[in-house]
Amino acid sequence: MKKKLVLVGGGHTHMMTLQNLDWFTDRGHEVTVIGQSRYHYYSGMGPGMLGRDYSPEDVRFDTRKTVESKGSIFLESKASDIDPESKHVILENGEKVPYDVLSLNVGSHMDTGIVRENNKNLFTVKPIENLHQAGLIIEKLALEQQVRVAVVGGGPSAAEISGNIASLGQKFCKNQVDVTVFAGNNFIKKFPENVKKRVVKLLERKGVKIDRSGYVDFIEDNWIVLDSGSSTKAEVIFLATGVRPPEMIQRAGIPIGSEGGMAVNRYLQSEKYPEIFGGGDCIYFSEHPIDKVGVYAVRENPILYHNLQIAINGGKFQSFTPQESYLLILNLGGKIGVFQKGMIAFSGKLAFLIKDYIDRKFIKSFQE
Repeated sequence: MKKKLVLVGGGHTHMMTLQNLDWFTDRGHEVTVIGQSRYHYYSGMGPGMLGRDYSPEDVRFDTRKTVESKGSIFLESKASDIDPESKHVILENGEKVPYDVLSLNVGSHMDTGIVRENNKNLFTVKPIENLHQAGLIIEKLALEQQVRVAVVGGGPSAAEISGNIASLGQKFCKNQVDVTVFAGNNFIKKFPENVKKRVVKLLERKGVKIDRSGYVDFIEDNWIVLDSGSSTKAEVIFLATGVRPPEMIQRAGIPIGSEGGMAVNRYLQSEKYPEIFGGGDCIYFSEHPIDKVGVYAVRENPILYHNLQIAINGGKFQSFTPQESYLLILNLGGKIGVFQKGMIAFSGKLAFLIKDYIDRKFIKSFQE
């Protein structure tokens, strides 16, 4: 019996399924992929694109080309709602896309609640393609003046962004680029102490300032205002605060977890609607929470692909089992990185080279 499979998002967890869409179409099923852009940018290489280690072409995957080459339909649009009772995805233009099986890999968005008044030079670190445009603007401003850049956030993204901006300024900008990270006492606090020290040391060596005098109360125009009452002006602001799953899932009445993502079982399947699957940042793994890092999204790939096959054609589902520890390498710009796996930690060029090899191998396998 012919069925309709709909994939929303062309992110990390859908990449293996996208490469093998002909498995579904060869069996007479109809596949539709909905994406806001024809390209998917690999987040692991995004900061390196900002620092000019990579070009946009190096870090992206042509979703439209892949989908259409497999005999499937690509809709370049934003999914704004889901009606799980009638089994439709509603696009922002009002069009309804029916499905028998649905898979969500719609990522996450930055929490912008502290922004009172936006300006054209405020960038969220997601979507990743923002970073390329931001780099061009910094270079343009630096042709005429010294540029002050503020990075708001205390996680690994803030560390990678600030380090790569500093490298961009040193190598490609005419005038000085000053970078300050605003994170209070929360800068990479979840990391082991030996990793923290390495990150801070490398960033400070690059000239990055880490402001611990207070927490950001709000951002208005070009001003960063702290809860201490002090304020700092910046020509360019990066928002690298916490991420949230799209509100579309909650509006649809699909059960969610404590972090707002779609609650899924060990098969990456909605607990209430068994025909809905998902992966990456937009899910909440109900058996136990997992970090929102790319390694889990990548490892969900084969499980999600297999279970979508089963949902369409029948058979036995496979379980996703997250590993307890994972490799983490931060790219701090200038081909310097910090490596951490379990109790092992080191920094320098070797750390970057390992990350560069892994990332290039991963994205190239899908580009080809």
